This record gives sequence, structure tokens and C-alpha cells, in this order.
Amino acid sequence: MLGKVLHLAADVVMVSAILAGIKKSSGLTVATDKIEDPDIKKAVVTWLNVGEMVVDYGIVFMKNSTAFRQVRENDNGEKSTEKTKYGH
Repeated sequence: MLGKVLHLAADVVMVSAILAGIKKSSGLTVATDKIEDPDIKKAVVTWLNVGEMVVDYGIVFMKNSTAFRQVRENDNGEKSTEKTKYGH
């Protein structure tokens, strides 16, 4: 039973993190202003904030890791590797 609850919790956080990633990359987000019930709205906003926190922690982890590097593509399609502020 505990395993199923933990699995469901992980799935819920993963969906929230996916939505946070979509928000960061495209600006699209859940229209929480259309939720009329204040308790449900508060729960949804909290759930979305958890996903944003997970994504932010993941980005910080990757920037501090030597296993990842930041690659950007310019307008001409050329890729350039940029050093992060940590020198990686």
C-alpha cells in the first residue's frame, strides 16, 4: 500500500515538473484564474509550485555537475558551448 502511495506521489510531482518545464520553455501555463473554488485553486497553485521547484533544483544540479554543459544555438544554426558561472 505504501509503495502505491509513493508511486502515485512521484507521478503527480513528475506531471507538475513537466508542466513547469513547458512553462519555462514556452510561457504556456495552466489557467488557474479560471478555477472558481478557492480551496481547489490553492491546491493547484501549490502543486504547480512544487513542479517549478523540482525543475529549478534540477537545473541547479545540472549546472553544478561536470556531466552537463550548456549548448546554445545562434540565429545561423551554429552551436556554441558556454561556460556556466561555475566554470564548467
